[in-house]
Amino acid sequence: MIKKPELLAPAGSLNKLKIAITYGADAVYVGGEEFSLRVAAENFSPEELAEGVRFAHDRGKKVYLTANIIPHNADIEEYEEFLKRYSTAGFDAVILSDLGMFQLTRELAPELEIHISTQANNVNFKSAESWYKMGAKRVILAREMSFDEIAEIRSKTPQDLELEAFVHGAMCISYSGRCLLSNYMTNRDSNLGACSHPCRWKYYLMEETRPGEYMPVFENERGTFIYNSKDLCMIEHIDKLIKSGLDSFKIEGRVKTEYYLATVVKAYREAIDSYFENPDGFKFDSKWLDELKKVSHRDYTTGFFFGKPGGDEQNYKTSSYIREYELLGIVSGYDPNKRMVSVVQKNRFFKGSEVEFLRPEGDFVKHKIEYMEDESGCELEIANKPQSIARIRIDTPLEENAMMRAPREN
Repeated sequence: MIKKPELLAPAGSLNKLKIAITYGADAVYVGGEEFSLRVAAENFSPEELAEGVRFAHDRGKKVYLTANIIPHNADIEEYEEFLKRYSTAGFDAVILSDLGMFQLTRELAPELEIHISTQANNVNFKSAESWYKMGAKRVILAREMSFDEIAEIRSKTPQDLELEAFVHGAMCISYSGRCLLSNYMTNRDSNLGACSHPCRWKYYLMEETRPGEYMPVFENERGTFIYNSKDLCMIEHIDKLIKSGLDSFKIEGRVKTEYYLATVVKAYREAIDSYFENPDGFKFDSKWLDELKKVSHRDYTTGFFFGKPGGDEQNYKTSSYIREYELLGIVSGYDPNKRMVSVVQKNRFFKGSEVEFLRPEGDFVKHKIEYMEDESGCELEIANKPQSIARIRIDTPLEENAMMRAPREN
């Protein structure tokens, strides 16, 4: 019998941790104030991490702490103090990429579960087996792996070694995320978490003796985004992922919004659960992909899962995101007596607006706003004060953290 895989979501802040778990994640991965590869995320203090761990554990979920930078000497010296400060939070595992930090963790906290980051370039069964023999509980495979390669690793490694892989989110042009381009172009080190994403910039080719003459790089384009990968999306192949031998499906995006997180987690949660309700009769439901098209994203690709990508996996025309919907607000409560939902405003909306409420469970609810008021009870024609509360009359009870959205205005 196939084991139900873990759905692992990013959490760049305490609130995002709660959103991810509320919308169906089995586990979240977070960053501390140091040693995380996402310095742009808000990240967690030891106190916030402890609160997040309590929230997760109270609901039977797990929290993994990332410390997967490629460390220099000074980082190794500081890691011992970092581990001491965070270890009391009670997180379930630490994610590492460096052998020295692995050894140090085994010495300082031998009881702590260790997961080996994708940054460690795990692309073969012998590497995975070696980490296991040293004491790793899980290996996070490189993004550059096909289904066939994953199957071979699974068949040639101990069954109690867990395997994890990214199934959704932004792709990096460099091998397993190890990149020098950002450091060279902007003096911001990707391998220490400060990537400036120069792979998304527009480039031209110029010969040194012909300054100012920009030559086409791709077909007849006057410039092209030659490094700009499409986003990974494997929702249409959830059955193949489940049968692949992976123990954990990982979603990318610690710096993405709460709305992105809720939408993506919910779609994959429903797809996984649907498969296990009826494995033999499972059919993909296009509504899951439709939902993933309602978040900010680039065109989607299946990455390396079906073999080495060709040119179609790059977006040569633009590095902009596709944004067909926008988040208008987040539900903070519902009054069944007054039939009013309280919404924390994120973007403006109007009386007469046709909106959707994405809910942690069940289908989204469509609603036309016929009446709304501010916190003092004064009727509103327009809600345009971010972070303030607007109350909307609606018969359908809505849960806290439901997301109110609408198609973007042209």
